[in-house]
Parts: sequence; structure tokens; C-alpha cells
Amino acid sequence: MGEGSATSDSSSFYSGGKTENYVDPPDAEGPAVGRAATALGLGLVVASVAAYAPGWQHFFESVSQMHDVMAAPGGQGLDEFWAALNFWTFFAAMHPLLTPVLWISEVLHASPGPKLGGLLPVSFVALNAAALFALGQSKALSTVVNSALLAALLGTVGQGLSSAPSNDMAGYNLHLDGETPGIVKGCPAYSEVRQGSMADFDVDKYTGRWYENAFHDWTQFTEVYDTTLDIELAADKSKWLDDFGLKGPAPLGNPKSWDKSPVANGAHYFLYGKLDPSDPNSGVLQETGFGVSFPNYIVDVKKSADGSRYEEAIQFQCLERGGVRVFEGINFLSRSPTLSPDRLAAMHARATAAGMDPYGSSPDQMHVVVHTDPATWAPVANEWQGLWDAVGLPKLLALVEAATHSAFEDIEADRVQ
Repeated sequence: MGEGSATSDSSSFYSGGKTENYVDPPDAEGPAVGRAATALGLGLVVASVAAYAPGWQHFFESVSQMHDVMAAPGGQGLDEFWAALNFWTFFAAMHPLLTPVLWISEVLHASPGPKLGGLLPVSFVALNAAALFALGQSKALSTVVNSALLAALLGTVGQGLSSAPSNDMAGYNLHLDGETPGIVKGCPAYSEVRQGSMADFDVDKYTGRWYENAFHDWTQFTEVYDTTLDIELAADKSKWLDDFGLKGPAPLGNPKSWDKSPVANGAHYFLYGKLDPSDPNSGVLQETGFGVSFPNYIVDVKKSADGSRYEEAIQFQCLERGGVRVFEGINFLSRSPTLSPDRLAAMHARATAAGMDPYGSSPDQMHVVVHTDPATWAPVANEWQGLWDAVGLPKLLALVEAATHSAFEDIEADRVQ
């Protein structure tokens, strides 16, 4: 910069035929306040990581092992490594991001006073405007708030990695290789968990509507309810489509906002399964979703009284890469929205007999799904649902569902490899 040019705290502008210098106002907080805010923010982030240091250490050691094994000659390759890591990262981040969204939604819909357009309380808008103004006026405050949010995110993920007793073991056990690293590693073979009820398994009796009664699965969210699975078979029984439906958030956890949610009336996502064409009744399918493919074992079934279909089932999904178990999912399914305590206890006993407790099937590691009565449930109608209708969200969701079903028979084999 040449001599006489503007310094870092001033600039020149042209006004009224002459050049004038504008000097930035002095920092009202002062450099000491800025340094203190930076130090405090950094301390919050470091403390949140340090609190769960063993979990983070095990995570990075496991990821390093995955990378080395998969990158070696004869390994699965780095594309598969990154697909598995991206899968883990997506859901690891989604849970701590969803929690504040639901909390803010509760605050929004509990805020008093008149509403703008019948939707947004004026008090909530004013509170947000005041908060944004304060953050805009103070760099130190903005630094501390942003650091605290990052610390909260890293602390939540760290808790999931640590398998801490206070953690949600049903829906957020992120620990690679699960509860007992060094004892139970990787995924079991189907023969290790398959039960005698599968001896004469008939996949045709497995189709139709299932209700998920309990799960251990961090790709799911404990905040949702009315979870269902509608399973269709391709004509040649080489593939199946799992139409996974849910509503959320649940009224019990979000009493003020549940009926304002864009998925209060339900949403769907889809998983594709590939069956062995030479033995579609094996009880094993290769399931694909969210960029990864993993085996889904049907571990145990219970027939209806007339034998025409299965009334209960235990499913077990397991994703292993490079000798490391990245994900395990356990589902207790039935044809009934609710199970009696005795029926649920019996399913736990069958899962224990299958050797699945180390993978998360014990009662303290499974979440019981809340279901409404399908016979009495009615679609939610209010101003917020009118807004979602106006922007076309229900039509978009219906279009995605219809397109998925119409394309089901034409799915290319590489979609489920």
C-alpha cells in the first residue's frame, strides 16, 4: 500500500466535490473483552471435547483402522469408507441439531400475545429481533454464543460416542463397535443370531403393514411416533420396498408444537432390499439407504393363529466396514400398534436368546414407540397445516411416494448392490 493511503481503521469517500476520510468508531468493548470472549469460547469447546475424551479417542482410532483396512490391496476401497463415514456423520449431526429446533418450536408456539398472519406470535418475533440485535452489536457476545453452540454440538456427539450411562442408548449410541469394544466387535454372521422359528420362513407372509413397537437404532429419532413399515415384494421376489412411515414430533414431548409440524400428518422414506433370487426365503436381504448397503437379518418370527401371516418379528441390521461395526439397528415389529408388557417382555427374551443383547436389544437400550389408535386418528387441520398445504408440501411428499412405488419394479440392480 502506498504512502498516504487509507489505514485499516479509515477509508476515503467522495462527497460534495471533495474527498473526506471516514474513521471507524472505536471498539466499545475493547481488545481485552474480545480476547476474553475468544478464550472463553475456546475453553467451552475444549471442555466439551475433554469431557468425553475416551469416546473421541476410540472413535478416531476406529476410523483410522477402517481407513487402513479398506484402503489396503483387496480392501473394500475408499469410496465405501467415505460412504460409511458420511452415513455416520449425517445422523451424528442430525440428532443434536433436531433437539434445539424442537425446543425453539415449543417456545414459538408457547409465546403469548397476538399473532402475525395468525401464525407467528409478535412476542416471539420481538424476542428474536432483540437477540439478533444484541449479537450484531457485540462481537464478544457473538463469539461466546457461537462457541457455546459448537461446544453443545460436540458435547452431544461426544456423549453418544462415550456410551455414558446418561446417554440415550436406544437412539443415540454412536460408539463404534457398540457397548463393549474389544469384546463384541464387527457384525455377527446370520447363523449366530437366526432362531428356530425361521426354519420354514415364507417371505410372502412377511409383506404388508407392520408397526414398530421398539427399536435400538440411531438412524431413527425418539421424538417421533406412529412408526410403521409397509413391505412390498417385487413380482419375482428378488427385491422388496420398505415404505417407512412416521409422524412427529410426539405430542407428549412437544405439547405446544406437535400439531404445527410439517410432518404432523405423516412422512415417508424408503429403503430398498435385495433378496437372494435363488432363496428369497432365507431371511436375509441386502438393504440400501442413505448411501450405504448392509444386511438386514430377520432373526425371529411368530405366526398368526391361522398361520396365514407373521404377527411378530425381530429384525437386525448391521453395517461393518474395515472390521469395525459402524451401525447396528434392532426393530421389534408386530401387526398391532401397541404390545402388552408381557408380549414386549417375551420379544426381549427371544432377542436375548438370539444373543442380541450385546448389540442393544436389552430393555434399557431400546426405545418403546408411542402409537395412536389408527381407528380414531384424524388428520390434523389448523393454520400451520394450511400453510404447508399452500406451499405444496403434502403434494410433494405424495409425488415422491408415488414415484418411488411406480419405479419399484424397474430398480436397477446396482441400486441395491
